[in-house]
Order: sequence, then C-alpha cells, then structure tokens
Amino acid sequence: MKKQQKSSENKRRWVVKIGSSLVTNDGQGLNLAAIDHWCADITQLHQQGYEIILVSSGAVAEGMARLQWQERPHALHELQAAAAVGQMGLIQAYEQALQKRDLQSAQILLTHEDLRDRQRYINARSTLQTLLELGVIPVVNENDTVATEEIRFGDNDNLAALVANLIDAEHLVILTDQSGIFDRNPSQFADAQLIRECSAQESRLDAVAGPSHHSLGRGGMMTKVSAARRAERSGTATIITSGRVEGALLAVASGDYEGTLIHPTIEALTARKQWIANQLQAEGSLHLDAGATRVLLSDGASLLAVGITAVDGEFKRGDLVRLIDPTGKEVARGLSNYSSQESTKIAGHSSAEIESLLGYIDEPELIHRDNLALL
Repeated sequence: MKKQQKSSENKRRWVVKIGSSLVTNDGQGLNLAAIDHWCADITQLHQQGYEIILVSSGAVAEGMARLQWQERPHALHELQAAAAVGQMGLIQAYEQALQKRDLQSAQILLTHEDLRDRQRYINARSTLQTLLELGVIPVVNENDTVATEEIRFGDNDNLAALVANLIDAEHLVILTDQSGIFDRNPSQFADAQLIRECSAQESRLDAVAGPSHHSLGRGGMMTKVSAARRAERSGTATIITSGRVEGALLAVASGDYEGTLIHPTIEALTARKQWIANQLQAEGSLHLDAGATRVLLSDGASLLAVGITAVDGEFKRGDLVRLIDPTGKEVARGLSNYSSQESTKIAGHSSAEIESLLGYIDEPELIHRDNLALL
C-alpha cells in the first residue's frame, strides 16, 4: 500500500487503538504474547522517532475473565466493577512489556467530562504532550469505573479519535480482528474485496460498515468509520488493519500492510474548534433556514438570529448547541451568545432588532464564527 507523506509538524505522532478481542484473546484472559509483540513494535518505532499513544480496550473483558463471568453484563455498576478488576492486569501487562525494553509507560484514564471543560481539555493535552516529550508511552482508556452514561465516550474507537484530535496525531492506527473494511461482509460473501484506500466522507463507507458481532467489544466497523471522520478534524489519517499479524505496526510504518487507509478530506480545525466539534453532549439545537445554512457552510460566516427558524432545549449563554439544517441534519456546533429563551425571542429577526426585543444586546451574532465548528 502506498505510504502517506508524513508531516514534520506533528513529529510522526500516532495514536494506536487495540480492540478487546485482540487484547483478551477472544475473552480468554489477556493475550500476553500479543501484547508483547505490539510493545516490541512500539519500541522499534520509538527508536525511529515515532511518538506513540496507546488506547487499549480490554479492561472489562479482562475483568470478566478474572471474575469468571461468561456474558458481558448490561448493568452499568457491574460493567464498572469488571473494569476496575480488569484495569489492574491490563496496565500491568503493558507496563511489564514496555519496561523490559527500557520504555516508561503512563496510565491515563479519561471521561468525556474531562474533555468537555475547556480548561480540563487543555490540561489533558498538556499532560499528553509532556509525556511524549519525556519519551513515555501513554496508555489511555476510558475511566469506566466512574463514568456515568451521560459522560461516556461510548466506545474506544471514538476515544482514540478524540485523543488523536487532542494531540494532532498524524495517524490513528486501529488494530482489529479484521484486515480492514470490505465492500461486502467477508463472513457472508467469499468475493468480498478489501477497500484499500478511500476518503473519510465517502458514502460507500456507511453502506458497508456494519455493527460489531463480538460480545466483548462495544464497536464495529461503523464506529471505526465514525472515528475516522472524527479524527480527520485534526488532519489525521486513519488506518484499519489486523492486529493478529506479527509486526503489524512496523508494516504500517513501512507502508507494506493489508488494511484500509482513510484519508482526511476536510481542512484541519484549530484546537479550539476541534474542542467545540468533539463535544458529545449539546444543551440544545438551533434550526436554520436554507439561507443561513448556505452562508454558514460556504462562506464560513457567523450565525445571525435572522437565519433561525426554531429553538429546541434549554441552554444558557456560552453553552454548546447543535445547528440543524432544513433537512434535519446536524451541520455544525457552536457556543451560543444567548440563552434558549433569548434565542427564541430574537429568532428570525435582524441583529439591529435585538436590543429592542431584549432590552439589551450582548453580541450582534447568535454564534460568532470563532466559536463555531462545521461537522
């Protein structure tokens, strides 16, 4: 496969995500031999100047194995208990495999709440940057033991993409139990062909990427496509390849691998706009007319009240809101200059009318373009 040109700005920085079925040997406990192979690859890449951040699934699956549970529980408190038990062995396995190769590792546990607050987002970014500068391999996972449903990432594919955004990674490498994305389900069609290269926004990805059929993981190829689209916001390319192949990461580095390369197709967002775009929870929605949608998408303009047709939800000044086009599609997110009550009063009116409608004016724009990110 053709090797993509590397950027000198991000110093060959990779986020490597490893799925549950690989880490836990299909649920039979940690696959220590595989972890050792991946850490051997990481060591060689580190010696070649690569900066690697690991996002590893497997805490819940390893906890299930230790607790001798045969089926993944559905209750959140049971999942959290399994994660608490399994996290101990998971991190120890990576630490031992890296330490024997003279590499230091660090455990980073995140929830979406850690990235929702701008100050905590900056702190997480600074911590990861410092660890990389020190030559440490961060091992990242969702903080399953404390995360509530409202602040969960949902799956580690999207967590890995958010980490790629956080540190402006060159590549997001997703190791899975498949060779990549196929044009048809390879378990059902013998003539299924591997999609070797495509852009993140190609519609065929939606048609061929199905859900996970594995009981241990939370994602499938669809979550990987979603992660690739999220990763492209920082100009990050995504590679999906099999982690069962020995030397898989070295093969990716050489460009000689079997897998799917997903190119970013949109201009990389600034760090602030990445933060806005990557919030998983919004407090409300603003519905746009066709004119406002067109100006927003084509001209990169601020959002004015005159282009609003409806307001949903309860939000305050400074809260994150979704921007919905006339077809019902979310096209952008932004930080509102006005509350939901104020937005309702000024919706459909010109900026010159705001003061007469509210008795005051904070900003002429409902959302300034600097606080708005297109999706």
